[in-house]
Amino acid sequence: MGEAIITRRGGLGGSGEAIVEFDNFIPSNIDPSDGELIHSTPTALSEARYHLAGASVGDYALFAGGYDSSSHGTVDAYDTSLTRSTPTPLSVARRQLAGASVGNYVLFAGGRDSSNCNTVDAYNASLIRSTPTALSEAKYGLAGASVGNYALFAGGTSRKTVNAYDTSLTRSTPTALSVARGTLAGASVGNYALFAGGSGSSPTYKDTVDAYDTSLTRSTPTGLSVARLGLAGASVGNYALFAGGSSSSPTYRDTVDAYDTSLTRSTPSALSVARSRLAGASVGNYALFAGGYDGSDSYDTVDAYGPPVPMARLYMPVGTKYKFGENEETATTNEITVPVPLTGYIKYKSGAVGTE
Repeated sequence: MGEAIITRRGGLGGSGEAIVEFDNFIPSNIDPSDGELIHSTPTALSEARYHLAGASVGDYALFAGGYDSSSHGTVDAYDTSLTRSTPTPLSVARRQLAGASVGNYVLFAGGRDSSNCNTVDAYNASLIRSTPTALSEAKYGLAGASVGNYALFAGGTSRKTVNAYDTSLTRSTPTALSVARGTLAGASVGNYALFAGGSGSSPTYKDTVDAYDTSLTRSTPTGLSVARLGLAGASVGNYALFAGGSSSSPTYRDTVDAYDTSLTRSTPSALSVARSRLAGASVGNYALFAGGYDGSDSYDTVDAYGPPVPMARLYMPVGTKYKFGENEETATTNEITVPVPLTGYIKYKSGAVGTE
């Protein structure tokens, strides 16, 4: 937990100054899981594009395929420090494909170029590509997510089929989605793979969420806060996130819905740019949302969401000197907030120092 100690008392002229030093200190009343998801914007994609797919393997989040005047086979890889590289491209350049992970592989399935595609590309943890068994049907606008020992690919334009790949990349077909729909998104949390939103028969824009557990049994938790298609899914910490998308008119969305391990929904900070047809993937402590389209422009933007950082509230007299970063500062109010764990010091001459 670290420590907080008074390292000097007294001072010149009997000022009564004390210095309290903190070394990686977590106050006893702080819950490390408290706080909001942290939002940032790392290095952009190598090419602006939309209708791409994302998934993770080993120490990499991959973003594959997409479209911007033509279909792309490009793959961008981000490591745990969010440094970008470009491994071997897809075997077939295509858009509106889906990504999911299983065992030591990330799979990119389906999509379309001049025609619908049932191709599956697999990348291992060294980013070497292979091509396992194809989907049971050629389709695009599907979504991918992982649960237990399975990578699931669900839905597609006017489809409700679900294909499951196990760790040996053998394919099976579990229970179909509750509603046939395409341009939906997938993400995982705890013991669930979630498939959210999309478009289908009336009403066109869906807020439906289907959940599959480790036995591939399906349930339907609370729907999205906004019915929309073209959204993206990714996971971070104890959350599955569904970001962006578009609804009628069209209205492009920066909305982010978060589902925890009990499938309770909340709404963290919005995307930096409202957009649809983006992709999501996770790496290290981040969920990344990349690319997209807003009706006029394709984006290379990447939004990153990190796990919650709990904050401690420190109480001290106005004018107190303190340092919990690069520079010493002076308190202008009786309360400051500092990220936990606390490392730094407080100098004070009178009054009390407290935490909450």
